Amino acid sequence: MKTRYLFRIFAMSWCLGGCAVGPNYTVPEVRVPGRWTEEAADNTHARTVGVSQWWKLFNDPALNSLVERAVGKNLDLRIAEARIREVRSGLGIAAAGGLPRMDASALYTRSQRSESVPPFRYLFQAGFDSSWEIDVFGGVRRDVEAAKADIGAAEESLRDVVVTLLAEVARNYIELQGTRLRIAILKSNLDARQEILELTKVRFDAGLATGLDVARTETLVATTRAQFPTLDTEMRRIIHRLGVLLGEPPGILLTELSKESPIPLHPPHVPVGLPSEILRRRPDIRRAEKELEAATARIGVATTDLFPRFSLTGSFGRRSDALEDLSSGRSGWWAFGPSVRWPLFAAGRIRANIQVQNARQEQALILYEKAVLNSLEDVENALVSYSRQRERHRLLMEAVAANRRAVEMANSRYSGGLEDFLSVLDAQRSLFDSEDQLAQSEQAVAEDAVRLYKALGGGWEEPIG
Repeated sequence: MKTRYLFRIFAMSWCLGGCAVGPNYTVPEVRVPGRWTEEAADNTHARTVGVSQWWKLFNDPALNSLVERAVGKNLDLRIAEARIREVRSGLGIAAAGGLPRMDASALYTRSQRSESVPPFRYLFQAGFDSSWEIDVFGGVRRDVEAAKADIGAAEESLRDVVVTLLAEVARNYIELQGTRLRIAILKSNLDARQEILELTKVRFDAGLATGLDVARTETLVATTRAQFPTLDTEMRRIIHRLGVLLGEPPGILLTELSKESPIPLHPPHVPVGLPSEILRRRPDIRRAEKELEAATARIGVATTDLFPRFSLTGSFGRRSDALEDLSSGRSGWWAFGPSVRWPLFAAGRIRANIQVQNARQEQALILYEKAVLNSLEDVENALVSYSRQRERHRLLMEAVAANRRAVEMANSRYSGGLEDFLSVLDAQRSLFDSEDQLAQSEQAVAEDAVRLYKALGGGWEEPIG
């Protein structure tokens, strides 16, 4: 009789165990354009190519070294890795809800009775209690499903941190070399202006120039020198930032990065791919999708509270009023049986909780759609900026070449007494301004390439964490 009753309970659990209340997750459909509006740029193409380890395309060993060290020691990455370990432990907590539970207990009591019986009574008890809540309506399975999605979201968060870290290291390194190039241009212009100052003094001594010409040249030389501290401050700030990105003290790289190096050459071609590929390239989109999946599963977890809970409970052990009799056969006892618990009235708490989870799932869906749109915007903006900056760089190269010819002619005519001093100063100012803008543009082109790779979701091939 007992065996038949237990068989019916397990048979019912087996039949119902295959279903789980609440909605099943499906990947949302989002509309993305078929092509980029800026994909016609001369060095970008829509060919489907991976963008992992994109920084190696800059062919800069120092940059490669900085990236590898940052991936190994960056503190934000370590936090993200700890977060993954946290949510993985949460999966174990969720899965344990569907397994039997057993507790051990021991008890000793001494109680005083009425005067008609012996004054004191002793009770010794030891045993085990076990319980198993059968996951009939899939609440535990939905909880496990949500926990697995949380793990996926945490892993994508780690990848997102990696993408951001790689871009930050590369951008700061490029900015460092760009600042160094501007300092070199400033030194070159200072030398040229000092030569003009010496020439002007010679002409002044010969009565061919005025004291005003000398004063103007001295002012220009002093103004040029005054720009060095600002650029040096910027250079040190960047080096300090790179040190922190590598998980090191700010000044650790001052000696290592003291050598001059050119701005890394941007790759000849950038594989932008198609807009639809962004959905699987960008970790922030994949994270938003996992968060949506977790929110969907938690609707089922909340819905199971509307249904009864079936459990099997059992206890066994030994009980005696004398410690020496606790091991005897007659002191043994046991109890076993099924139980059902069904919340008939909860003042609307259960349905309110279901509404809360539905609202959270709706928010997660909107956030997913927003992540897709933001990623498309990032790529479009990066493509526009990269394309326009390359065009500006080309025009500035032409301007520098023209200004250099103008300076040569102005100096020659001034030395021969055919041009006034203001023409020389104007030509030199124009040359310095155009050279400085060209250096900043060269830096901007490389930085825009980095932003483009980041917008495309370029990261690290090897698993981290």
